[in-house]
Amino acid sequence: MSRPLDSRPRGKLGPLENLIFLSRWLQLPLYLGLIIAQSVYVFHFCTELVHLVEAAFGNQHALTILVENLGYKANPILNAEGARVGYEQIKGLNETIIMLVLLGMIDVVMISNLLIMVIVGGYDTFVSRMNLEGHPDEPEWLSHVNASVLKVKLAMALIGISSIHLLKSFINADKLPDRVLVAQVGIHLAFLLSAMALGFADRLLERHLQPAHNGH
Repeated sequence: MSRPLDSRPRGKLGPLENLIFLSRWLQLPLYLGLIIAQSVYVFHFCTELVHLVEAAFGNQHALTILVENLGYKANPILNAEGARVGYEQIKGLNETIIMLVLLGMIDVVMISNLLIMVIVGGYDTFVSRMNLEGHPDEPEWLSHVNASVLKVKLAMALIGISSIHLLKSFINADKLPDRVLVAQVGIHLAFLLSAMALGFADRLLERHLQPAHNGH
Protein backbone atom coordinates (compact mmCIF):
# COMPACT_ATOMS: atom_id res chain seq x y z
CA MET A 1 0.00 0.00 0.00
CA SER A 2 1.45 3.32 -0.99
CA ARG A 3 2.02 6.01 1.61
CA PRO A 4 -0.59 8.82 1.39
CA LEU A 5 0.79 12.10 0.22
CA ASP A 6 0.97 15.00 2.68
CA SER A 7 -1.82 17.41 1.83
CA ARG A 8 -0.03 20.41 3.36
CA PRO A 9 1.52 22.92 0.97
CA ARG A 10 5.26 22.51 0.40
CA GLY A 11 7.26 24.57 2.91
CA LYS A 12 4.40 24.79 5.44
CA LEU A 13 5.26 23.05 8.72
CA GLY A 14 2.97 21.64 11.35
CA PRO A 15 3.15 22.89 14.96
CA LEU A 16 5.56 20.18 16.11
CA GLU A 17 7.80 20.45 13.06
CA ASN A 18 7.81 24.24 13.39
CA LEU A 19 8.83 23.99 17.07
CA ILE A 20 11.66 21.58 16.23
CA PHE A 21 12.85 23.78 13.38
CA LEU A 22 12.73 26.91 15.55
CA SER A 23 14.93 25.17 18.13
CA ARG A 24 17.94 26.00 15.93
CA TRP A 25 17.79 29.54 17.34
CA LEU A 26 18.90 28.12 20.70
CA GLN A 27 22.41 28.16 19.20
CA LEU A 28 22.31 31.94 18.84
CA PRO A 29 23.50 32.64 22.45
CA LEU A 30 26.44 30.29 21.80
CA TYR A 31 27.60 32.29 18.79
CA LEU A 32 27.07 35.57 20.68
CA GLY A 33 29.20 34.11 23.48
CA LEU A 34 31.96 33.34 21.00
CA ILE A 35 31.84 36.96 19.82
CA ILE A 36 32.32 38.12 23.42
CA ALA A 37 35.19 35.63 23.83
CA GLN A 38 36.81 37.00 20.69
CA SER A 39 36.55 40.52 22.15
CA VAL A 40 38.49 39.29 25.19
CA TYR A 41 41.11 37.84 22.85
CA VAL A 42 41.43 41.15 21.01
CA PHE A 43 41.95 42.89 24.35
CA HIS A 44 44.65 40.35 25.25
CA PHE A 45 46.37 40.93 21.90
CA CYS A 46 46.38 44.71 22.41
CA THR A 47 47.74 44.30 25.95
CA GLU A 48 50.62 42.13 24.72
CA LEU A 49 51.37 44.63 21.97
CA VAL A 50 51.50 47.51 24.44
CA HIS A 51 53.84 45.54 26.73
CA LEU A 52 56.10 44.70 23.78
CA VAL A 53 56.35 48.35 22.71
CA GLU A 54 56.99 49.51 26.29
CA ALA A 55 59.66 46.85 26.78
CA ALA A 56 61.34 47.95 23.54
CA PHE A 57 61.67 51.43 25.05
CA GLY A 58 63.28 50.04 28.22
CA ASN A 59 60.29 49.58 30.54
CA GLN A 60 61.49 46.86 32.93
CA HIS A 61 58.02 46.22 34.38
CA ALA A 62 56.57 45.52 30.91
CA LEU A 63 59.54 43.26 30.14
CA THR A 64 58.95 41.31 33.35
CA ILE A 65 55.29 40.78 32.46
CA LEU A 66 56.22 39.55 28.98
CA VAL A 67 58.83 37.13 30.32
CA GLU A 68 56.45 35.76 32.96
CA ASN A 69 53.67 35.27 30.42
CA LEU A 70 56.03 33.46 28.06
CA GLY A 71 57.59 31.29 30.76
CA TYR A 72 60.96 32.29 29.32
CA LYS A 73 64.06 31.93 31.47
CA ALA A 74 67.55 33.28 30.88
CA ASN A 75 70.72 31.22 31.07
CA PRO A 76 71.02 29.31 34.38
CA ILE A 77 73.52 30.29 37.08
CA LEU A 78 75.56 27.30 38.31
CA ASN A 79 77.50 26.94 41.53
CA ALA A 80 80.93 25.31 41.90
CA GLU A 81 79.37 21.84 41.97
CA GLY A 82 77.51 22.51 38.72
CA ALA A 83 74.06 22.70 40.33
CA ARG A 84 71.65 25.35 39.15
CA VAL A 85 71.11 28.07 41.75
CA GLY A 86 69.09 30.52 39.65
CA TYR A 87 68.85 32.32 36.34
CA GLU A 88 70.55 35.39 34.95
CA GLN A 89 68.55 38.59 35.13
CA ILE A 90 66.92 39.62 31.87
CA LYS A 91 67.75 43.28 31.37
CA GLY A 92 66.26 43.88 27.93
CA LEU A 93 64.56 42.39 24.92
CA ASN A 94 66.48 39.85 22.90
CA GLU A 95 65.71 38.12 19.64
CA THR A 96 64.27 35.03 21.33
CA ILE A 97 61.84 37.00 23.50
CA ILE A 98 60.68 39.10 20.54
CA MET A 99 60.17 35.99 18.41
CA LEU A 100 58.21 34.23 21.17
CA VAL A 101 55.96 37.26 21.65
CA LEU A 102 55.34 37.55 17.91
CA LEU A 103 54.53 33.85 17.66
CA GLY A 104 52.08 34.30 20.52
CA MET A 105 50.43 37.17 18.63
CA ILE A 106 50.22 35.07 15.47
CA ASP A 107 48.63 32.36 17.60
CA VAL A 108 46.00 34.83 18.80
CA VAL A 109 45.27 35.88 15.20
CA MET A 110 44.89 32.27 14.05
CA ILE A 111 42.54 31.45 16.91
CA SER A 112 40.57 34.60 16.09
CA ASN A 113 40.30 33.42 12.48
CA LEU A 114 39.10 30.07 13.78
CA LEU A 115 36.43 31.81 15.85
CA ILE A 116 35.24 33.79 12.83
CA MET A 117 35.02 30.59 10.81
CA VAL A 118 32.94 28.91 13.53
CA ILE A 119 30.70 31.91 14.14
CA VAL A 120 29.97 32.87 10.52
CA GLY A 121 30.06 29.38 9.01
CA GLY A 122 28.17 27.77 11.88
CA TYR A 123 25.45 30.42 11.95
CA ASP A 124 25.01 30.32 8.17
CA THR A 125 24.94 26.50 8.14
CA PHE A 126 22.93 25.62 11.23
CA VAL A 127 20.84 28.69 12.16
CA SER A 128 19.92 31.01 9.29
CA ARG A 129 21.23 31.97 5.88
CA MET A 130 23.03 35.31 5.95
CA ASN A 131 22.38 36.08 2.24
CA LEU A 132 25.83 37.54 1.62
CA GLU A 133 25.84 36.75 -2.09
CA GLY A 134 27.18 39.76 -3.94
CA HIS A 135 28.46 41.44 -0.78
CA PRO A 136 31.98 42.82 -1.37
CA ASP A 137 33.22 41.35 1.93
CA GLU A 138 31.65 37.91 1.52
CA PRO A 139 34.18 35.25 2.64
CA GLU A 140 35.31 33.15 -0.30
CA TRP A 141 34.87 29.89 1.63
CA LEU A 142 31.33 30.66 2.79
CA SER A 143 29.68 30.00 -0.58
CA HIS A 144 30.55 26.30 -0.51
CA VAL A 145 30.70 25.61 3.23
CA ASN A 146 28.72 22.82 4.85
CA ALA A 147 29.05 20.75 8.02
CA SER A 148 31.71 18.44 6.51
CA VAL A 149 33.76 21.25 4.97
CA LEU A 150 33.55 23.20 8.23
CA LYS A 151 34.94 20.25 10.19
CA VAL A 152 37.89 19.85 7.82
CA LYS A 153 38.65 23.59 7.89
CA LEU A 154 38.53 23.59 11.69
CA ALA A 155 40.91 20.64 11.78
CA MET A 156 43.34 22.44 9.46
CA ALA A 157 43.13 25.56 11.62
CA LEU A 158 43.91 23.52 14.73
CA ILE A 159 46.96 22.07 12.98
CA GLY A 160 48.19 25.60 12.24
CA ILE A 161 47.66 26.67 15.86
CA SER A 162 49.41 23.53 17.13
CA SER A 163 52.33 24.26 14.78
CA ILE A 164 52.74 27.73 16.27
CA HIS A 165 52.79 26.32 19.81
CA LEU A 166 55.28 23.66 18.76
CA LEU A 167 57.57 26.26 17.17
CA LYS A 168 57.43 28.36 20.35
CA SER A 169 58.46 25.30 22.37
CA PHE A 170 61.33 24.47 20.01
CA ILE A 171 62.67 28.02 20.23
CA ASN A 172 62.62 27.75 24.02
CA ALA A 173 63.51 24.02 24.04
CA ASP A 174 66.53 24.31 26.31
CA LYS A 175 64.29 25.74 29.05
CA LEU A 176 61.55 23.05 28.81
CA PRO A 177 61.49 19.46 30.10
CA ASP A 178 61.81 16.74 27.48
CA ARG A 179 58.43 15.26 28.43
CA VAL A 180 56.72 18.55 27.53
CA LEU A 181 58.28 18.57 24.07
CA VAL A 182 57.40 14.91 23.50
CA ALA A 183 53.81 15.51 24.61
CA GLN A 184 53.42 18.51 22.31
CA VAL A 185 54.81 16.59 19.34
CA GLY A 186 52.39 13.74 20.11
CA ILE A 187 49.43 16.12 20.31
CA HIS A 188 50.46 17.73 17.02
CA LEU A 189 50.67 14.33 15.32
CA ALA A 190 47.23 13.47 16.71
CA PHE A 191 45.83 16.64 15.12
CA LEU A 192 47.47 15.72 11.81
CA LEU A 193 46.06 12.19 11.85
CA SER A 194 42.61 13.48 12.80
CA ALA A 195 42.59 15.96 9.91
CA MET A 196 43.73 13.26 7.49
CA ALA A 197 41.01 10.92 8.76
CA LEU A 198 38.34 13.62 8.34
CA GLY A 199 39.49 14.40 4.81
CA PHE A 200 39.57 10.70 3.90
CA ALA A 201 36.08 10.16 5.35
CA ASP A 202 34.69 13.14 3.42
CA ARG A 203 36.22 11.86 0.18
CA LEU A 204 34.65 8.44 0.74
CA LEU A 205 31.31 10.09 1.44
CA GLU A 206 31.51 12.14 -1.76
CA ARG A 207 32.27 9.01 -3.80
CA HIS A 208 29.34 7.23 -2.17
CA LEU A 209 26.90 10.06 -2.85
CA GLN A 210 28.09 10.80 -6.39
CA PRO A 211 26.38 7.78 -8.05
CA ALA A 212 23.12 8.65 -6.28
CA HIS A 213 23.21 12.19 -7.72
CA ASN A 214 24.04 10.87 -11.16
CA GLY A 215 21.16 8.45 -10.94
CA HIS A 216 18.73 11.31 -10.43
